[in-house]
Amino acid sequence: MHRADSLIRHALADPVNGRVLAALEALDIPGAWLVSGCVFQAVWNGLTGRPPGYGINDYDVFYFDPDTSYDAEDAVIRRCAAALAGIGTEIQVRNQARVPLWYPQKFGRPYAPVADATEGLSRFLAPCCAVGLRRAGGRIEIAAPFGLDDLFTMTVRPNRLTTGPQDQYEAKAARWKAQWPEIVVLPWSSSRPQP
Repeated sequence: MHRADSLIRHALADPVNGRVLAALEALDIPGAWLVSGCVFQAVWNGLTGRPPGYGINDYDVFYFDPDTSYDAEDAVIRRCAAALAGIGTEIQVRNQARVPLWYPQKFGRPYAPVADATEGLSRFLAPCCAVGLRRAGGRIEIAAPFGLDDLFTMTVRPNRLTTGPQDQYEAKAARWKAQWPEIVVLPWSSSRPQP
């Protein structure tokens, strides 16, 4: 089976992913994608025989709207919450155009603006995490700026394109290793240029 088909099959084995994708398509939120843990961890669950939803803390939605006001983002969050009421898990909805406004205060480093929601994927701490799905016209589209090799080999490696933070990478990798002992975690220094 082609990796893209396998990704979709594993992701949709988690019924929450299917519900979120359908809601995003119906709501027609600009540039909306289901991203991160709920996608790549669904694949890990499928590859290791774990039940759908195992280890998934929340379901992340990225979208892109040039209106970076808090009120505009809050309105989209409320629309998603209403459409997904009763889903029984946390859905986090974030306008990627707003990230540069709050990221420096939260993480102590700048965050350059992005042109669309999927550009943010290229800044994830590990390439295996940088995957998103959306439904459009009845079919599933995939965004994976680093490809799918690390995802399917269950390899967690630092993203050379991001500047960290290292402690966040190490904390996330440790949590994932505890839940999916099959993954291979490469140290922070393994993909970094050496001085």
